[in-house]
Amino acid sequence: MSFWRRDRPLLSVVVPAYDVEDYLGECLDSLLAQTYSPVEIVVVDDGSTDSTGRVADSYAAAHPDRIRVLHTDNHGLGAARNAGVEVATGELLAFADSDDVVPPAAYDVMWRQLRRGADFVTGSIARWDGERLEEPRWMRRLHPRRMAFIDQHPEILGDVFAWNKLFRREFWDAADLSWPVGVRYEDQPTTTRAFLASRRFGVVPDVVYHWRIRVDGSSITQQRSSLEDLRDRWRTKQMTLASVEDYGDPKVLRVLREKVLAGDMHRYFTEIPGCTDEWWALLRDGVLAIWGGDRSLTKSILPPVHRLCGYLVEQGRREEAEQLMRQRALGPIGRRRTPEGELLDVPFLDRATLPRAALEVRPGE
Repeated sequence: MSFWRRDRPLLSVVVPAYDVEDYLGECLDSLLAQTYSPVEIVVVDDGSTDSTGRVADSYAAAHPDRIRVLHTDNHGLGAARNAGVEVATGELLAFADSDDVVPPAAYDVMWRQLRRGADFVTGSIARWDGERLEEPRWMRRLHPRRMAFIDQHPEILGDVFAWNKLFRREFWDAADLSWPVGVRYEDQPTTTRAFLASRRFGVVPDVVYHWRIRVDGSSITQQRSSLEDLRDRWRTKQMTLASVEDYGDPKVLRVLREKVLAGDMHRYFTEIPGCTDEWWALLRDGVLAIWGGDRSLTKSILPPVHRLCGYLVEQGRREEAEQLMRQRALGPIGRRRTPEGELLDVPFLDRATLPRAALEVRPGE
């Protein structure tokens, strides 16, 4: 047995795969090229209808000591990940989506931080269009090098991804973690539970994952105008909110509601013009359930225009919300200075019925 196998625990990387014949090879090549060793790769072919299963089998045949393949009926991403975890044998656990790639030193970097006593480690990511890499500024802000628990760094709940993390399998099992089945956006409820359950987690600033953004719009995160997408989004937000409410720390709860859960709402607000009555009703019901009453989205970290749109949604003012989003699509919304500070300039709306909090532009925005 080599020094590396004695010195380092086995890492299992679970790779769920569905109809990714054009991408799977690149993902597996990146995992085979990891500087961390030893690595066990568990590919779960989730009932693919293309040649994904054959690609996985060919890699397993070429690397029988490193790659295992499960062929299952199609049950979705969460179920596929759970199936992979069940057969994984490593003391460490990670996840990679089959159309993405993992930089060569990613697990090495996270392992060095994990050895300091963390239950798991999370790193930054880069969005990747197949050619250009771009690290989101908000991810860079969330990932200073540190060891922490959730009360010290609640903003980390905004790091909702499954695949930029390295877990101790012992912690995963003790926390009774698994991925929700039959729902999209399954990452957030589980990663939230991990952060809440951890005695100490590690954070590294390194980019440890390249997240492919498909230009054909086929990613599930690019289909926000559908009722199914919005229902799943509300469901996973509510699951996440329930976990943090049970945790019982007011600061963590406030950060979750104002910074984390609100963070992606602008993407849904852009879908308001032309939306169906059913989609609008579902959007408003979800907004009121999380931010109704004195918890208004006007208190959130959304940009000024989207805070105003959130207020209009809360009030059921659909026509004005549509008008605002159409105007925003044409270009930036103007601003006007007042003795009390800067406000959005929206003469096309009934400003007399809009509270200052809905129009306010904060310093630095």
